[in-house]
Amino acid sequence: MRLLSIQARFFVVTINSLAFGAEMLCKPEALGYFLKNVMSGQLKGEKVYHGIAVSAGVCRGKAIVLRQARHAIAKRELAPAEVEVEVKRFEQSLVRTRQQITDIQRRVSQTMSSSEADIFDAHLLMLEDRVLIEEVIKQIRDQRANADYAFHAASEHYISVLEAVQDEYLRERAADLRDLTGRVLDNLLEVKDQFDLRHLQEPCILVGHDLSPSMTAQLDKKYVLGFATDIGGKTSHTAILSRSLDIPAVVGAQNISEELETGDYALLDGYNGTLIVNPTDQTLFEYGQLVKIKASLGEKLKEVKHQPAVTLDGKMVHLSANIEDQHDVESVLAHGAEGVGLFRTEFLFINRENLPTEEEQYTVYREVAAALKPNSVIIRTLDIGGDKFASHLQLAQEMNPFLGWRAIRFCLAQPEIFRHQLRAILRASAEGNVRMMYPMISGVEELAQANAFVEKCKDELRAEKISFAENLEIGAMMEIPSAVLVADSLAKRVKFFSIGSNDLIQYTLAADRTNEKVSHLYEPTHPAILRLIKMTVDAAHAHGIWAGVCGEIAGDPMLTALLVGLGVDELSAAPAVIDQIKYLIRRIKLSEAQQLAAFALNCESPSEILARCVEFARATAPSLFETRA
Repeated sequence: MRLLSIQARFFVVTINSLAFGAEMLCKPEALGYFLKNVMSGQLKGEKVYHGIAVSAGVCRGKAIVLRQARHAIAKRELAPAEVEVEVKRFEQSLVRTRQQITDIQRRVSQTMSSSEADIFDAHLLMLEDRVLIEEVIKQIRDQRANADYAFHAASEHYISVLEAVQDEYLRERAADLRDLTGRVLDNLLEVKDQFDLRHLQEPCILVGHDLSPSMTAQLDKKYVLGFATDIGGKTSHTAILSRSLDIPAVVGAQNISEELETGDYALLDGYNGTLIVNPTDQTLFEYGQLVKIKASLGEKLKEVKHQPAVTLDGKMVHLSANIEDQHDVESVLAHGAEGVGLFRTEFLFINRENLPTEEEQYTVYREVAAALKPNSVIIRTLDIGGDKFASHLQLAQEMNPFLGWRAIRFCLAQPEIFRHQLRAILRASAEGNVRMMYPMISGVEELAQANAFVEKCKDELRAEKISFAENLEIGAMMEIPSAVLVADSLAKRVKFFSIGSNDLIQYTLAADRTNEKVSHLYEPTHPAILRLIKMTVDAAHAHGIWAGVCGEIAGDPMLTALLVGLGVDELSAAPAVIDQIKYLIRRIKLSEAQQLAAFALNCESPSEILARCVEFARATAPSLFETRA
C-alpha cells in the first residue's frame, strides 16, 4: 500500500512539474529533490511568506540563503605618525571603490541598458560627497581614529537619517549608501566579497536580508532564477534592476532570511509577492496553470509585435517608445514600437562634468534617427530642473523647483545651451524622420519665443550650408493646465500635442506622487484629468493636428481603452510594455472604448472610473492580467 502511495505521488509530482512548461521551471534537480525527500519522508509542510512583488514571474528551485557577517570594526587610537598614512589609506579606498563601481556600471550598460547603468551614478556621487569625506578625515585627524572606524561611524549616521525619513524614495537611497559603505569598508579592511555569485554552479533562488544594487547587477540569469529579501521597496534600485533582468523578485518579506536554510525547496511568486517553501502538489499544479497561461500569452505577444495597433473596428493607434539615449534603440526594435514618442535629452546633460557639445548631441540624435528610419523620433528639448539636476550647471536651490526655473523656461533664459541643442536636433533632422517638442509650455508667448530661436538656428545653418529638414515638425507638450486652456491657440502654431500626464496630474491636483502623505491624491482617473485630456485632443483635431500621451498612463494597460476612447492618436511608453498595449488595442472596439470614455467623462468618482477601466481591461484580455495561481 505504501509503495502504491509513493508511486501515485511520483506520478502527480511528475505531471505537475511538466505543467510548468517553462524550461527553467522543469530542471531535473528540482524533481530529484522532491523524489528524494518524498521517499525519505523528510518533506516538510508548505509555508508561505508574504512580501512586496517588484518583478513579475514565477520560478522554483533550491534556496541559497545569504547571511552576511557584519564587519568587525573596532576603534583604535593612532600614533601621531600614523594619522596622515591613515588619511591616505582612506582616500585610496575611495579610489578603488570608484574603479569597482565604474566597472560594474560599464558591464550593466553592456548587458542591460544605459538607464540601468545610470543607477550607479548615485553611488559615484556619494563617493564625491565632500561633507562625508571631510567628516571622516576630521575624525581621523582630530580623534586619531582608524579610517575604517571613522568612515563606518560617519556613514552610519547618514544611513540612520535617511532610514528615518517619511518619503519612501529617500528611504530607499539608504540602501544605496549601505551598499557603498560595505564596498568601501571591504577595501579598507582588504576583505573580498563574501558572495561571489558569478561562480554559482546550479540554478537557485537567492534569499537574503538585502541584495545590494551592485550585487543584483551582476546576477547571471542562468543560475539565479529569482530572489527574495527581508527589506526593500518598489522604488529601490535593486527592484529596478530585477525588472530589467526580467527575473522574479520579492522584497520586504520581513525575516525570511532567518527562517529559511540553504537547500530548502521554494517557489517564488513575483506576481503576488510570496515565497512558498515546500509547495504542495496542489500548489505546484495551480502555479503550473498560471505559468502555462503566461507562456501562451508570451507567444501571442510575439505574434502581434510586428502587426499594427488597430482596433477590431479599424481605429489605428500609433505606438511609440520613451527612451533616454541611443542605447535604448535595441529595446525599441525588440518590442515592436513604431519609433520614439519621447526622447528625454536631459540624460545627456546630467551626471557629467561638462555640458555636451553640439557635436556630441548631434551624433546621438542622428544615430537614433538613422537606426529607426523610417519611423519617427520625437526629441524633447532639455527638461532640466524639477527632479533632474545637472551639477555642472550649478542651478540655485529653489523653494519649489517643480514650479520654478525648469524645462523651456530654463532654455529660453540660457540661449547658448538652447542654441547648441536646437542646432544638433536640426542637423539630425536631415535623416528625414526627426520631430521636436518643447516641454512645459504654459502659453503662446513661450511657444513664440522658442520658435524664434529655431528660426535663428535655421538661418545659421543655411549660412553655413549645413543640411537640415526645412519642414521639421514641432510640437508642444501639454503638461500644465494653462496650456490646455489655451490649446486652441497653441494648436494653430504647432504640428502636434504630446500630453505629459505625469506633470499634468501633479500640477492639476497639486499632489506630489513621491510624497507618501499626499500620493493618494495623485489619481490619473480623476475627472479633471480626463476632461483636460479630452480638451487637448479635441483642440488638436479641430485644427487638423494629432495628439498623443507620453506619460506613465500611456503604459498602463488598464487605462489603454480609456485613452483610445478619449480620442488619443498616439501612445508612447516604456519599450517593455509596448507589446502588451498593442495586444490589448487589437482586442477592443473603438465604439466600446468610446462608451467607456463617455462614462468616465460623466462620472464624479476617480475610483469608480478606475474600477470600470479595470473591469473592461480584464474582460478584454484576461490572460494579460492573470496573476493568481
